[in-house]
Amino acid sequence: MQIKVTTLTNAEWRRICSSAADVTFDPETANPWLIVSEDGKEVRLTDTWQEVMDNPKRFDRYVIVLARRGFTSGRHYWEVEVGGKTEWTLGVARESVNRKEEITLTPDDGCWTVGLRNENEYTANTDIAVPLPLRVKPQTVGVFLDYDEGQVSFYNAQSRSHLYTFTDSFTEPLYPYFSPCNNDGGKNAAPLVICPCAHTDPSVLMLSVHL
Repeated sequence: MQIKVTTLTNAEWRRICSSAADVTFDPETANPWLIVSEDGKEVRLTDTWQEVMDNPKRFDRYVIVLARRGFTSGRHYWEVEVGGKTEWTLGVARESVNRKEEITLTPDDGCWTVGLRNENEYTANTDIAVPLPLRVKPQTVGVFLDYDEGQVSFYNAQSRSHLYTFTDSFTEPLYPYFSPCNNDGGKNAAPLVICPCAHTDPSVLMLSVHL
C-alpha cells in the first residue's frame, strides 16, 4: 500500500497549533489498572488494580481513559508523547461509546483512532484496518479534530507530517481517547503524556514522500 506523507508548511502548522486545546485526563473514566497523575497530564498502566468507585463513565474491560472535556463544535488540537512505548492507541470517542462491554476500535462503535502494535506496526482503525507503513517513528503524535467538517487527523508532531485523516459526520460530543495498552513484559511501561503544542519551525517546507 502506498501512503503519501505530507509535511506541512510553517503557516499550515501554525493554523493547527492555533487550535491547541487544554486537554487533561478524566480519572473518573480511567480503567482501574490505570493511574492518572495529579495534574491530569500523564497516564500509565500499573500492576495493581486501583480501588476506585465504579461509575457509568468508567471503562471496565479495556485500559482506556478519556479527557475531561468533550467537543461539540470547532477545531481542537492536542499532542501526546508516545516515544517510549511499543503499543498505544489515540484518537477520539463519542460520548455514548460502550464503557462496560466489548467494543471494536472502529467508527461504527464510536471510536476514531490510530495505534501502534508490536513496536512498528501502525494502523488506522477502520472496519478494515489501514496499515500506516511509516518510515519515521513518531515521538509525539498530534490529534486535530475539526468537528464541523467531520474530520479527525493525526500527525507526527516532530516532523509536522500528516499520518491519516478520518472523515465522518458527528452527532454527539467527542472526547479525546487514550490507551497506553498492555505493558508487554515491561517493554511498554512508559506513560502517555499530554504535552504542549510543539513550536513552529520556520524552516519546514512542503514535502511529499511516497512510502
